[in-house]
Amino acid sequence: MLDTSQGEPPAPVPVAEAPVALAPARPSSPEARGCLFALSQPPLMIFLAVIGLLLLLAAVHDLYLL
Repeated sequence: MLDTSQGEPPAPVPVAEAPVALAPARPSSPEARGCLFALSQPPLMIFLAVIGLLLLLAAVHDLYLL
């Protein structure tokens, strides 16, 4: 928050007492939510399940039928 006081500026903080900058809170833009948010979407999970099933069927075919 900006300091809008009209008085004298505060004295600089010594290095030993300077607060540590924290990471910003949760981003408000939807495209910055990350991978875990994308994995929670049902269409993506259905797609990954179909791909996994195809890989499983191919592995079973290779192991038992060839």
